Amino acid sequence: MAASIRSHSFHSSLRLSEAKKNPDRIPPPPYRHAAPSAPWPWVDLEDEVDPTQLETEAPPVPEKCNHKSECCNNCWMGYPQSRFPNWTERQVKKSKIYDAIHNYRKELDCKCYQVDVDINGRFTNSDEIEFQEGLEAESWNNIVYTVRPNNLRVRALFVENMSGPILQMLGAYFNIEPFFFSASLNWIPSRFQEEIQPHEGDHITVTLPFIRSISDEYDAQMMSLARLPDNASYSSTKPATFLGSQKIDTQAPLVLYSNHRVLVPDLLSVHLVRNVNGSTIISFHPSLNLPTTQAHYLHERIRFAGQSVYWQSIFQRSPDPTFVLLTFIWHAMYAWDEALESLYNHICSLETRVITTAEMPLTRELHVIRAHHLHYVSMLEDFRKSVLFIRNTPNPAMDSQPEDVKSMSKMLLDRECDNLSSEVERLTMELRMQDRRLKNVMNLVFSSVNIRDSKYMREMTEAAVRDSAGMKQIAYLTMVFLPASFVAGVFGMNVGEIAPGTHGTLGHYVETAISLTVATIWIIIAFQSAYIFEDEKISFWKRLGWPIFLIKKRYFKKKEEPEECKDEFDEMTNADRFSCAKGSNSFDR
Repeated sequence: MAASIRSHSFHSSLRLSEAKKNPDRIPPPPYRHAAPSAPWPWVDLEDEVDPTQLETEAPPVPEKCNHKSECCNNCWMGYPQSRFPNWTERQVKKSKIYDAIHNYRKELDCKCYQVDVDINGRFTNSDEIEFQEGLEAESWNNIVYTVRPNNLRVRALFVENMSGPILQMLGAYFNIEPFFFSASLNWIPSRFQEEIQPHEGDHITVTLPFIRSISDEYDAQMMSLARLPDNASYSSTKPATFLGSQKIDTQAPLVLYSNHRVLVPDLLSVHLVRNVNGSTIISFHPSLNLPTTQAHYLHERIRFAGQSVYWQSIFQRSPDPTFVLLTFIWHAMYAWDEALESLYNHICSLETRVITTAEMPLTRELHVIRAHHLHYVSMLEDFRKSVLFIRNTPNPAMDSQPEDVKSMSKMLLDRECDNLSSEVERLTMELRMQDRRLKNVMNLVFSSVNIRDSKYMREMTEAAVRDSAGMKQIAYLTMVFLPASFVAGVFGMNVGEIAPGTHGTLGHYVETAISLTVATIWIIIAFQSAYIFEDEKISFWKRLGWPIFLIKKRYFKKKEEPEECKDEFDEMTNADRFSCAKGSNSFDR
Protein backbone atom coordinates (compact mmCIF):
# COMPACT_ATOMS: atom_id res chain seq x y z
CA MET A 1 0.00 0.00 0.00
CA ALA A 2 2.80 2.38 0.90
CA ALA A 3 4.57 1.57 -2.37
CA SER A 4 1.43 2.32 -4.37
CA ILE A 5 0.99 5.63 -2.53
CA ARG A 6 4.60 6.58 -3.26
CA SER A 7 4.14 5.63 -6.90
CA HIS A 8 0.97 7.71 -7.11
CA SER A 9 2.63 10.69 -5.43
CA PHE A 10 5.49 10.44 -7.92
CA HIS A 11 3.13 10.44 -10.91
CA SER A 12 1.05 13.23 -9.39
CA SER A 13 4.13 15.40 -8.88
CA LEU A 14 5.17 14.63 -12.45
CA ARG A 15 1.79 15.75 -13.78
CA LEU A 16 1.89 18.88 -11.63
CA SER A 17 5.36 19.77 -12.91
CA GLU A 18 4.18 19.33 -16.49
CA ALA A 19 1.14 21.49 -15.79
CA LYS A 20 3.33 24.21 -14.28
CA LYS A 21 5.53 24.20 -17.36
CA ASN A 22 2.54 24.93 -19.59
CA PRO A 23 -0.49 25.87 -17.45
CA ASP A 24 -2.47 26.98 -20.50
CA ARG A 25 -2.31 23.60 -22.22
CA ILE A 26 -5.59 21.68 -22.25
CA PRO A 27 -5.03 18.31 -20.54
CA PRO A 28 -6.62 15.07 -21.75
CA PRO A 29 -9.99 14.83 -19.98
CA PRO A 30 -10.40 12.26 -17.16
CA TYR A 31 -13.92 11.10 -18.03
CA ARG A 32 -14.34 9.14 -14.80
CA HIS A 33 -14.59 12.46 -12.90
CA ALA A 34 -17.21 14.01 -15.18
CA ALA A 35 -20.46 13.60 -13.22
CA PRO A 36 -21.78 13.10 -9.66
CA SER A 37 -22.72 9.50 -10.50
CA ALA A 38 -19.08 8.65 -9.81
CA PRO A 39 -19.13 7.74 -6.07
CA TRP A 40 -15.54 8.85 -5.46
CA PRO A 41 -15.08 12.37 -6.88
CA TRP A 42 -11.48 12.87 -7.94
CA VAL A 43 -10.23 9.84 -6.04
CA ASP A 44 -8.30 7.43 -8.24
CA LEU A 45 -7.51 3.82 -7.44
CA GLU A 46 -4.08 4.62 -6.02
CA ASP A 47 -5.28 7.59 -3.96
CA GLU A 48 -5.65 7.30 -0.22
CA VAL A 49 -9.10 8.00 1.23
CA ASP A 50 -9.17 10.69 3.91
CA PRO A 51 -9.53 8.79 7.23
CA THR A 52 -10.89 11.89 8.98
CA GLN A 53 -13.80 12.12 6.56
CA LEU A 54 -14.52 8.40 7.05
CA GLU A 55 -14.77 8.76 10.84
CA THR A 56 -16.79 11.99 10.89
CA GLU A 57 -20.21 11.89 12.56
CA ALA A 58 -21.57 14.86 10.62
CA PRO A 59 -24.42 14.15 8.18
CA PRO A 60 -23.25 13.51 4.61
CA VAL A 61 -25.83 15.97 3.27
CA PRO A 62 -25.88 19.29 5.17
CA GLU A 63 -29.11 21.17 5.72
CA LYS A 64 -29.94 23.80 3.16
CA CYS A 65 -29.16 27.41 3.94
CA ASN A 66 -31.22 30.41 2.80
CA HIS A 67 -28.07 32.58 3.08
CA LYS A 68 -30.07 35.43 4.60
CA SER A 69 -30.30 34.47 8.26
CA GLU A 70 -27.62 35.13 10.86
CA CYS A 71 -26.89 31.43 11.20
CA CYS A 72 -25.46 31.41 7.68
CA ASN A 73 -22.19 33.00 8.82
CA ASN A 74 -20.95 33.38 5.24
CA CYS A 75 -21.15 29.67 4.41
CA TRP A 76 -19.96 30.48 0.88
CA MET A 77 -16.44 30.90 2.20
CA GLY A 78 -16.25 27.16 2.91
CA TYR A 79 -17.56 26.04 -0.48
CA PRO A 80 -17.37 23.33 -1.74
CA GLN A 81 -16.79 21.50 1.58
CA SER A 82 -19.54 23.49 3.34
CA ARG A 83 -22.20 22.15 0.95
CA PHE A 84 -20.49 18.92 -0.18
CA PRO A 85 -18.45 17.45 2.73
CA ASN A 86 -17.26 14.47 0.66
CA TRP A 87 -15.07 16.88 -1.33
CA THR A 88 -12.03 16.87 0.93
CA GLU A 89 -9.12 19.26 0.56
CA ARG A 90 -7.06 16.74 -1.41
CA GLN A 91 -9.88 16.20 -3.89
CA VAL A 92 -10.48 19.93 -4.25
CA LYS A 93 -6.80 20.44 -5.06
CA LYS A 94 -6.71 17.57 -7.54
CA SER A 95 -9.80 18.87 -9.37
CA LYS A 96 -8.16 22.33 -9.78
CA ILE A 97 -10.97 23.98 -7.83
CA TYR A 98 -8.48 24.91 -5.10
CA ASP A 99 -6.31 26.82 -7.58
CA ALA A 100 -9.39 28.49 -9.06
CA ILE A 101 -10.36 29.69 -5.57
CA HIS A 102 -6.97 30.70 -4.19
CA ASN A 103 -4.57 31.09 -7.12
CA TYR A 104 -6.73 32.89 -9.67
CA ARG A 105 -5.43 35.83 -11.70
CA LYS A 106 -6.20 38.77 -9.45
CA GLU A 107 -4.99 41.30 -12.03
CA LEU A 108 -8.00 40.49 -14.22
CA ASP A 109 -11.38 42.06 -13.47
CA CYS A 110 -14.18 39.60 -12.80
CA LYS A 111 -17.20 40.69 -14.82
CA CYS A 112 -20.70 39.29 -15.11
CA TYR A 113 -22.82 40.02 -18.16
CA GLN A 114 -26.52 39.59 -17.55
CA VAL A 115 -29.57 39.16 -19.74
CA ASP A 116 -33.15 38.48 -18.66
CA VAL A 117 -35.93 36.69 -20.50
CA ASP A 118 -39.41 37.67 -19.33
CA ILE A 119 -42.58 35.61 -19.46
CA ASN A 120 -43.36 37.01 -22.91
CA GLY A 121 -40.05 35.78 -24.33
CA ARG A 122 -38.51 39.27 -24.57
CA PHE A 123 -34.75 39.61 -23.89
CA THR A 124 -34.19 42.59 -21.60
CA ASN A 125 -31.94 44.02 -18.88
CA SER A 126 -28.56 43.44 -20.49
CA ASP A 127 -26.48 44.74 -17.60
CA GLU A 128 -22.79 44.40 -16.81
CA ILE A 129 -21.73 43.79 -13.22
CA GLU A 130 -18.10 44.10 -12.10
CA PHE A 131 -16.99 42.31 -8.94
CA GLN A 132 -14.04 44.18 -7.48
CA GLU A 133 -11.26 42.49 -5.56
CA GLY A 134 -11.53 43.09 -1.80
CA LEU A 135 -15.28 43.84 -1.85
CA GLU A 136 -16.47 40.29 -1.37
CA ALA A 137 -19.12 41.20 1.22
CA GLU A 138 -20.68 43.70 -1.14
CA SER A 139 -20.63 41.18 -3.98
CA TRP A 140 -22.27 38.54 -1.77
CA ASN A 141 -25.05 40.91 -0.74
CA ASN A 142 -25.57 41.80 -4.40
CA ILE A 143 -26.07 38.11 -5.25
CA VAL A 144 -28.24 37.22 -2.25
CA TYR A 145 -30.44 40.28 -1.81
CA THR A 146 -31.09 41.22 -5.44
CA VAL A 147 -34.84 41.07 -6.02
CA ARG A 148 -35.93 39.56 -9.30
CA PRO A 149 -38.83 41.00 -11.29
CA ASN A 150 -42.09 39.08 -11.03
CA ASN A 151 -42.31 38.58 -14.79
CA LEU A 152 -38.83 37.07 -15.06
CA ARG A 153 -38.58 33.61 -16.62
CA VAL A 154 -34.81 33.13 -17.07
CA ARG A 155 -31.75 35.12 -16.03
CA ALA A 156 -28.53 34.27 -17.83
CA LEU A 157 -25.18 35.13 -16.21
CA PHE A 158 -22.03 35.14 -18.34
CA VAL A 159 -19.05 35.20 -15.97
CA GLU A 160 -15.70 36.32 -17.37
CA ASN A 161 -12.42 35.89 -15.46
CA MET A 162 -14.26 34.17 -12.60
CA SER A 163 -12.48 34.89 -9.34
CA GLY A 164 -12.26 32.49 -6.43
CA PRO A 165 -14.78 34.27 -4.18
CA ILE A 166 -17.33 34.59 -7.00
CA LEU A 167 -16.97 30.86 -7.75
CA GLN A 168 -17.67 30.09 -4.10
CA MET A 169 -20.59 32.54 -3.92
CA LEU A 170 -22.34 31.19 -7.00
CA GLY A 171 -21.69 27.60 -5.95
CA ALA A 172 -23.02 28.10 -2.43
CA TYR A 173 -26.01 30.29 -3.33
CA PHE A 174 -27.29 28.05 -6.14
CA ASN A 175 -26.07 24.85 -4.43
CA ILE A 176 -24.11 23.83 -7.54
CA GLU A 177 -22.40 20.46 -7.63
CA PRO A 178 -18.59 20.97 -7.66
CA PHE A 179 -18.51 18.65 -10.67
CA PHE A 180 -19.68 21.60 -12.79
CA PHE A 181 -16.59 23.62 -11.91
CA SER A 182 -14.18 20.66 -12.01
CA ALA A 183 -15.47 19.58 -15.42
CA SER A 184 -15.18 23.16 -16.69
CA LEU A 185 -11.67 23.66 -15.32
CA ASN A 186 -10.46 20.33 -16.76
CA TRP A 187 -12.43 20.53 -20.05
CA ILE A 188 -14.27 17.27 -19.39
CA PRO A 189 -17.34 16.57 -21.55
CA SER A 190 -20.13 16.06 -19.04
CA ARG A 191 -23.90 16.21 -18.75
CA PHE A 192 -25.89 15.40 -15.65
CA GLN A 193 -29.05 16.25 -13.74
CA GLU A 194 -29.25 16.91 -10.00
CA GLU A 195 -31.45 18.51 -7.31
CA ILE A 196 -34.60 17.02 -8.85
CA GLN A 197 -37.72 18.40 -7.14
CA PRO A 198 -41.05 17.27 -8.63
CA HIS A 199 -43.24 20.14 -9.85
CA GLU A 200 -40.56 22.64 -8.80
CA GLY A 201 -37.38 22.19 -10.85
CA ASP A 202 -33.89 20.73 -11.05
CA HIS A 203 -30.29 21.48 -12.01
CA ILE A 204 -28.72 20.36 -15.29
CA THR A 205 -25.11 20.79 -16.38
CA VAL A 206 -23.71 20.61 -19.90
CA THR A 207 -19.96 20.90 -20.42
CA LEU A 208 -19.12 20.58 -24.08
CA PRO A 209 -15.68 21.08 -25.67
CA PHE A 210 -15.85 21.96 -29.36
CA ILE A 211 -13.66 23.25 -32.19
CA ARG A 212 -13.70 26.79 -33.50
CA SER A 213 -12.05 28.34 -36.55
CA ILE A 214 -10.31 31.68 -36.10
CA SER A 215 -8.51 33.91 -38.56
CA ASP A 216 -4.79 34.67 -38.66
CA GLU A 217 -5.18 37.86 -36.65
CA TYR A 218 -3.96 35.69 -33.78
CA ASP A 219 -0.90 34.59 -35.78
CA ALA A 220 1.74 35.49 -33.19
CA GLN A 221 -0.19 33.83 -30.38
CA MET A 222 -1.11 30.80 -32.44
CA MET A 223 2.47 30.27 -33.60
CA SER A 224 3.57 30.01 -29.98
CA LEU A 225 0.66 27.71 -29.13
CA ALA A 226 1.27 25.46 -32.10
CA ARG A 227 5.03 25.39 -31.43
CA LEU A 228 5.94 26.56 -34.91
CA PRO A 229 9.47 27.62 -35.79
CA ASP A 230 10.29 31.31 -35.36
CA ASN A 231 10.76 31.84 -39.09
CA ALA A 232 7.43 30.22 -40.04
CA SER A 233 4.56 32.24 -41.39
CA TYR A 234 1.05 31.62 -42.62
CA SER A 235 1.98 32.37 -46.23
CA SER A 236 0.48 29.74 -48.50
CA THR A 237 3.30 30.31 -51.01
CA LYS A 238 5.87 28.87 -48.61
CA PRO A 239 6.71 25.39 -49.97
CA ALA A 240 7.60 23.84 -46.62
CA THR A 241 4.90 22.37 -44.45
CA PHE A 242 4.44 23.54 -40.87
CA LEU A 243 2.61 20.56 -39.46
CA GLY A 244 5.40 18.27 -40.56
CA SER A 245 7.52 19.69 -37.74
CA GLN A 246 4.74 19.44 -35.12
CA LYS A 247 4.06 16.65 -32.71
CA ILE A 248 0.72 14.91 -32.97
CA ASP A 249 -1.16 16.61 -30.15
CA THR A 250 -4.93 16.59 -30.58
CA GLN A 251 -5.33 18.97 -27.63
CA ALA A 252 -3.30 21.65 -29.42
CA PRO A 253 -4.57 24.02 -32.15
CA LEU A 254 -4.42 22.84 -35.75
CA VAL A 255 -2.85 25.36 -38.13
CA LEU A 256 -4.34 25.53 -41.64
CA TYR A 257 -1.76 27.66 -43.42
CA SER A 258 -3.39 27.40 -46.86
CA ASN A 259 -6.43 29.51 -45.92
CA HIS A 260 -4.99 31.48 -42.98
CA ARG A 261 -7.17 29.70 -40.41
CA VAL A 262 -6.47 27.98 -37.09
CA LEU A 263 -8.72 25.35 -35.51
CA VAL A 264 -8.58 25.93 -31.77
CA PRO A 265 -10.33 24.03 -28.96
CA ASP A 266 -13.12 25.90 -27.22
CA LEU A 267 -15.46 25.19 -24.31
CA LEU A 268 -19.18 25.62 -23.71
CA SER A 269 -19.90 25.21 -20.01
CA VAL A 270 -23.44 25.93 -18.86
CA HIS A 271 -25.29 25.22 -15.62
CA LEU A 272 -29.07 25.67 -15.74
CA VAL A 273 -31.12 26.00 -12.57
CA ARG A 274 -34.73 25.31 -13.63
CA ASN A 275 -37.29 26.51 -11.13
CA VAL A 276 -40.97 27.50 -11.20
CA ASN A 277 -40.11 30.80 -9.48
CA GLY A 278 -37.49 31.76 -12.06
CA SER A 279 -34.61 29.95 -13.68
CA THR A 280 -30.92 30.87 -13.87
CA ILE A 281 -28.27 30.02 -16.45
CA ILE A 282 -24.61 30.32 -15.45
CA SER A 283 -22.08 30.31 -18.29
CA PHE A 284 -18.50 29.57 -17.29
CA HIS A 285 -15.69 30.91 -19.49
CA PRO A 286 -12.05 29.73 -19.10
CA SER A 287 -9.41 32.30 -18.26
CA LEU A 288 -6.57 30.50 -20.05
CA ASN A 289 -4.34 32.22 -22.59
CA LEU A 290 -6.37 30.66 -25.38
CA PRO A 291 -8.69 32.36 -27.89
CA THR A 292 -11.81 30.81 -26.37
CA THR A 293 -15.28 32.31 -26.54
CA GLN A 294 -15.42 35.34 -24.28
CA ALA A 295 -18.35 36.06 -21.99
CA HIS A 296 -19.28 39.38 -23.61
CA TYR A 297 -19.22 37.73 -27.06
CA LEU A 298 -21.58 34.90 -26.10
CA HIS A 299 -23.74 37.39 -24.17
CA GLU A 300 -24.16 39.41 -27.33
CA ARG A 301 -24.95 36.32 -29.41
CA ILE A 302 -27.62 35.09 -27.01
CA ARG A 303 -29.21 38.53 -26.96
CA PHE A 304 -29.23 38.54 -30.76
CA ALA A 305 -30.91 35.11 -30.76
CA GLY A 306 -33.77 36.78 -28.88
CA GLN A 307 -34.35 38.93 -31.97
CA SER A 308 -34.91 35.87 -34.16
CA VAL A 309 -38.51 35.56 -35.34
CA TYR A 310 -38.29 31.77 -35.29
CA TRP A 311 -36.93 31.51 -31.75
CA GLN A 312 -39.09 34.36 -30.46
CA SER A 313 -42.17 32.37 -31.42
CA ILE A 314 -40.82 29.44 -29.42
CA PHE A 315 -40.06 31.60 -26.37
CA GLN A 316 -43.57 33.04 -26.50
CA ARG A 317 -45.32 29.68 -26.83
CA SER A 318 -43.33 27.73 -24.21
CA PRO A 319 -42.28 28.82 -20.69
CA ASP A 320 -39.59 26.11 -20.56
CA PRO A 321 -36.13 27.71 -19.94
CA THR A 322 -34.50 24.76 -21.70
CA PHE A 323 -35.05 26.51 -25.03
CA VAL A 324 -32.70 29.29 -23.93
CA LEU A 325 -30.11 26.57 -23.24
CA LEU A 326 -30.55 25.31 -26.81
CA THR A 327 -29.41 28.68 -28.16
CA PHE A 328 -26.14 28.13 -26.29
CA ILE A 329 -25.81 24.72 -27.97
CA TRP A 330 -26.34 26.33 -31.38
CA HIS A 331 -23.26 28.48 -30.78
CA ALA A 332 -21.15 25.31 -30.65
CA MET A 333 -22.94 24.03 -33.77
CA TYR A 334 -22.03 27.15 -35.72
CA ALA A 335 -18.42 26.83 -34.58
CA TRP A 336 -18.22 23.19 -35.67
CA ASP A 337 -19.67 23.95 -39.09
CA GLU A 338 -17.22 26.79 -39.75
CA ALA A 339 -14.28 24.71 -38.50
CA LEU A 340 -15.05 21.77 -40.80
CA GLU A 341 -15.56 24.16 -43.70
CA SER A 342 -12.08 25.60 -43.16
CA LEU A 343 -10.64 22.11 -42.83
CA TYR A 344 -12.34 21.04 -46.06
CA ASN A 345 -10.78 23.96 -47.95
CA HIS A 346 -7.37 23.05 -46.54
CA ILE A 347 -7.74 19.42 -47.64
CA CYS A 348 -8.62 20.62 -51.15
CA SER A 349 -5.44 22.70 -51.14
CA LEU A 350 -3.42 19.66 -50.07
CA GLU A 351 -4.91 17.64 -52.93
CA THR A 352 -3.78 20.32 -55.38
CA ARG A 353 -0.28 20.27 -53.91
CA VAL A 354 -0.09 16.50 -54.13
CA ILE A 355 -1.16 16.55 -57.79
CA THR A 356 1.44 19.16 -58.73
CA THR A 357 4.27 17.87 -56.55
CA ALA A 358 5.08 14.77 -54.53
CA GLU A 359 6.65 15.66 -51.19
CA MET A 360 7.11 13.16 -48.39
CA PRO A 361 6.62 15.84 -45.65
CA LEU A 362 3.02 16.02 -46.85
CA THR A 363 2.44 12.54 -45.43
CA ARG A 364 3.38 13.76 -41.94
CA GLU A 365 0.96 16.64 -42.28
CA LEU A 366 -1.79 14.30 -43.43
CA HIS A 367 -1.16 12.02 -40.45
CA VAL A 368 -1.46 15.01 -38.09
CA ILE A 369 -4.76 16.02 -39.67
CA ARG A 370 -6.07 12.44 -39.47
CA ALA A 371 -5.16 12.29 -35.77
CA HIS A 372 -7.18 15.47 -35.19
CA HIS A 373 -9.96 13.96 -37.30
CA LEU A 374 -10.25 10.98 -34.97
CA HIS A 375 -10.36 13.33 -32.01
CA TYR A 376 -13.06 15.43 -33.68
CA VAL A 377 -15.19 12.33 -34.21
CA SER A 378 -15.18 11.60 -30.46
CA MET A 379 -16.00 15.25 -29.71
CA LEU A 380 -18.96 15.18 -32.09
CA GLU A 381 -20.17 12.02 -30.37
CA ASP A 382 -20.13 13.92 -27.06
CA PHE A 383 -22.06 16.69 -28.83
CA ARG A 384 -24.70 14.19 -29.96
CA LYS A 385 -24.99 12.74 -26.46
CA SER A 386 -25.44 16.22 -24.99
CA VAL A 387 -28.32 16.98 -27.36
CA LEU A 388 -29.88 13.61 -26.55
CA PHE A 389 -29.45 14.32 -22.84
CA ILE A 390 -31.31 17.65 -23.12
CA ARG A 391 -34.13 15.98 -25.00
CA ASN A 392 -34.47 13.09 -22.56
CA THR A 393 -34.25 15.28 -19.42
CA PRO A 394 -37.64 16.99 -19.06
CA ASN A 395 -38.09 19.96 -16.79
CA PRO A 396 -39.91 18.91 -13.56
CA ALA A 397 -41.25 22.47 -13.27
CA MET A 398 -43.30 21.93 -16.43
CA ASP A 399 -45.52 19.46 -14.53
CA SER A 400 -47.20 22.44 -12.88
CA GLN A 401 -48.20 23.86 -16.28
CA PRO A 402 -51.49 23.08 -18.07
CA GLU A 403 -51.50 19.94 -20.13
CA ASP A 404 -51.73 21.74 -23.48
CA VAL A 405 -48.75 23.96 -22.64
CA LYS A 406 -46.81 20.94 -21.43
CA SER A 407 -47.51 18.92 -24.59
CA MET A 408 -46.72 21.92 -26.79
CA SER A 409 -43.37 22.43 -25.03
CA LYS A 410 -42.56 18.74 -25.34
CA MET A 411 -43.31 18.80 -29.07
CA LEU A 412 -41.19 21.93 -29.62
CA LEU A 413 -38.31 20.54 -27.58
CA ASP A 414 -38.32 17.26 -29.51
CA ARG A 415 -38.40 19.15 -32.79
CA GLU A 416 -35.48 21.42 -31.95
CA CYS A 417 -33.42 18.57 -30.53
CA ASP A 418 -34.10 16.61 -33.71
CA ASN A 419 -32.84 19.58 -35.72
CA LEU A 420 -29.66 19.68 -33.68
CA SER A 421 -29.23 15.90 -33.93
CA SER A 422 -29.58 16.03 -37.72
CA GLU A 423 -26.94 18.77 -37.85
CA VAL A 424 -24.59 16.68 -35.73
CA GLU A 425 -25.18 13.72 -38.05
CA ARG A 426 -24.42 15.94 -41.03
CA LEU A 427 -21.16 17.09 -39.44
CA THR A 428 -20.25 13.48 -38.68
CA MET A 429 -20.87 12.48 -42.30
CA GLU A 430 -18.76 15.42 -43.45
CA LEU A 431 -15.93 14.27 -41.21
CA ARG A 432 -16.16 10.77 -42.69
CA MET A 433 -16.08 12.21 -46.20
CA GLN A 434 -13.04 14.29 -45.35
CA ASP A 435 -11.35 11.23 -43.85
CA ARG A 436 -11.91 9.32 -47.10
CA ARG A 437 -10.45 12.21 -49.06
CA LEU A 438 -7.45 12.27 -46.72
CA LYS A 439 -6.90 8.56 -47.38
CA ASN A 440 -7.17 9.24 -51.09
CA VAL A 441 -4.61 12.03 -50.83
CA MET A 442 -2.25 9.82 -48.83
CA ASN A 443 -2.56 7.05 -51.41
CA LEU A 444 -1.89 9.62 -54.10
CA VAL A 445 1.25 10.77 -52.28
CA PHE A 446 2.56 7.22 -51.99
CA SER A 447 1.67 6.51 -55.63
CA SER A 448 3.46 9.66 -56.74
CA VAL A 449 6.51 8.70 -54.71
CA ASN A 450 6.44 5.17 -56.16
CA ILE A 451 6.14 6.56 -59.69
CA ARG A 452 9.07 8.85 -59.03
CA ASP A 453 11.12 5.95 -57.64
CA SER A 454 10.19 3.85 -60.68
CA LYS A 455 11.36 6.65 -62.92
CA TYR A 456 14.67 6.73 -61.08
CA MET A 457 15.00 2.95 -61.38
CA ARG A 458 14.30 3.15 -65.11
CA GLU A 459 16.98 5.81 -65.49
CA MET A 460 19.41 3.62 -63.54
CA THR A 461 18.52 0.63 -65.71
CA GLU A 462 19.07 2.66 -68.87
CA ALA A 463 22.43 3.78 -67.51
CA ALA A 464 23.35 0.14 -66.75
CA VAL A 465 22.32 -0.85 -70.28
CA ARG A 466 24.53 1.89 -71.68
CA ASP A 467 27.40 0.69 -69.51
CA SER A 468 26.88 -2.91 -70.68
CA ALA A 469 26.94 -1.74 -74.30
CA GLY A 470 30.27 -0.11 -73.64
CA MET A 471 31.56 -3.30 -72.03
CA LYS A 472 30.47 -5.22 -75.14
CA GLN A 473 32.49 -2.89 -77.32
CA ILE A 474 35.51 -3.42 -75.07
CA ALA A 475 34.97 -7.20 -75.28
CA TYR A 476 34.78 -7.03 -79.10
CA LEU A 477 37.97 -4.99 -79.19
CA THR A 478 39.64 -7.56 -76.90
CA MET A 479 38.56 -10.40 -79.24
CA VAL A 480 40.21 -8.61 -82.17
CA PHE A 481 43.55 -8.63 -80.39
CA LEU A 482 43.07 -12.10 -78.82
CA PRO A 483 44.72 -14.11 -81.68
CA ALA A 484 47.66 -11.76 -81.76
CA SER A 485 47.99 -12.01 -77.95
CA PHE A 486 47.86 -15.82 -78.20
CA VAL A 487 50.54 -15.92 -80.85
CA ALA A 488 52.71 -13.51 -78.85
CA GLY A 489 52.32 -15.72 -75.78
CA VAL A 490 53.27 -18.88 -77.71
CA PHE A 491 56.33 -17.34 -79.30
CA GLY A 492 57.34 -15.95 -75.90
CA MET A 493 57.58 -19.44 -74.39
CA ASN A 494 61.02 -20.60 -73.23
CA VAL A 495 60.92 -24.08 -74.76
CA GLY A 496 63.56 -25.77 -76.86
CA GLU A 497 61.32 -26.01 -79.93
CA ILE A 498 61.03 -22.22 -80.12
CA ALA A 499 64.04 -20.94 -78.21
CA PRO A 500 67.04 -23.30 -78.74
CA GLY A 501 69.39 -23.61 -75.81
CA THR A 502 66.71 -23.77 -73.06
CA HIS A 503 66.12 -26.89 -70.93
CA GLY A 504 62.30 -26.77 -71.07
CA THR A 505 60.41 -28.55 -73.79
CA LEU A 506 56.90 -28.31 -75.21
CA GLY A 507 56.03 -31.58 -73.45
CA HIS A 508 56.93 -30.06 -70.09
CA TYR A 509 54.56 -27.14 -70.79
CA VAL A 510 51.67 -29.45 -71.75
CA GLU A 511 52.13 -31.65 -68.66
CA THR A 512 52.23 -28.69 -66.27
CA ALA A 513 49.30 -26.83 -67.89
CA ILE A 514 47.01 -29.88 -68.04
CA SER A 515 47.73 -30.95 -64.43
CA LEU A 516 47.14 -27.45 -63.05
CA THR A 517 43.94 -27.08 -65.09
CA VAL A 518 42.58 -30.43 -63.84
CA ALA A 519 43.46 -29.56 -60.22
CA THR A 520 41.76 -26.18 -60.54
CA ILE A 521 38.57 -27.68 -61.99
CA TRP A 522 38.62 -30.41 -59.30
CA ILE A 523 38.86 -27.88 -56.43
CA ILE A 524 36.23 -25.54 -57.96
CA ILE A 525 33.72 -28.39 -58.32
CA ALA A 526 34.49 -29.48 -54.74
CA PHE A 527 33.62 -25.98 -53.49
CA GLN A 528 30.46 -25.82 -55.63
CA SER A 529 29.28 -29.39 -54.98
CA ALA A 530 26.20 -28.56 -52.94
CA TYR A 531 23.97 -29.90 -55.74
CA ILE A 532 25.93 -33.20 -55.85
CA PHE A 533 25.82 -34.10 -52.15
CA GLU A 534 22.43 -34.22 -50.40
CA ASP A 535 24.00 -33.41 -47.04
CA GLU A 536 25.03 -29.75 -47.01
CA LYS A 537 27.13 -30.16 -43.83
CA ILE A 538 29.57 -32.62 -45.41
CA SER A 539 33.25 -31.74 -44.83
CA PHE A 540 35.49 -30.29 -47.53
CA TRP A 541 37.79 -33.31 -47.57
CA LYS A 542 34.89 -35.59 -48.43
CA ARG A 543 33.79 -33.17 -51.12
CA LEU A 544 37.15 -33.65 -52.81
CA GLY A 545 36.04 -37.18 -53.65
CA TRP A 546 33.15 -35.95 -55.75
CA PRO A 547 34.13 -37.99 -58.88
CA ILE A 548 33.88 -41.25 -56.92
CA PHE A 549 30.52 -40.19 -55.49
CA LEU A 550 29.18 -39.35 -58.96
CA ILE A 551 30.26 -42.69 -60.38
CA LYS A 552 28.70 -44.65 -57.52
CA LYS A 553 25.51 -42.60 -57.78
CA ARG A 554 25.19 -43.20 -61.52
CA TYR A 555 26.00 -46.93 -61.15
CA PHE A 556 23.36 -47.55 -58.46
CA LYS A 557 20.82 -45.50 -60.41
CA LYS A 558 21.26 -47.71 -63.53
CA LYS A 559 21.04 -50.83 -61.40
CA GLU A 560 17.76 -49.76 -59.75
CA GLU A 561 16.00 -48.81 -63.01
CA PRO A 562 15.44 -52.43 -64.32
CA GLU A 563 14.17 -53.58 -60.91
CA GLU A 564 11.66 -50.72 -60.77
CA CYS A 565 10.49 -51.51 -64.29
CA LYS A 566 10.09 -55.16 -63.34
CA ASP A 567 8.03 -54.29 -60.26
CA GLU A 568 5.83 -52.06 -62.34
CA PHE A 569 5.35 -54.81 -64.95
CA ASP A 570 4.34 -57.29 -62.25
CA GLU A 571 1.73 -54.90 -60.96
CA MET A 572 0.18 -54.37 -64.40
CA THR A 573 -2.99 -56.22 -65.36
CA ASN A 574 -3.21 -58.62 -68.29
CA ALA A 575 -4.93 -56.05 -70.46
CA ASP A 576 -2.16 -53.57 -69.74
CA ARG A 577 0.48 -56.18 -70.60
CA PHE A 578 -1.30 -57.01 -73.86
CA SER A 579 -1.47 -53.33 -74.83
CA CYS A 580 2.18 -52.85 -73.93
CA ALA A 581 3.17 -55.95 -75.95
CA LYS A 582 1.06 -54.80 -78.89
CA GLY A 583 2.66 -51.40 -78.73
CA SER A 584 6.10 -53.01 -78.57
CA ASN A 585 5.36 -55.17 -81.66
CA SER A 586 4.11 -52.21 -83.62
CA PHE A 587 7.19 -50.34 -82.59
CA ASP A 588 9.38 -53.22 -83.78
CA ARG A 589 7.58 -53.30 -87.11
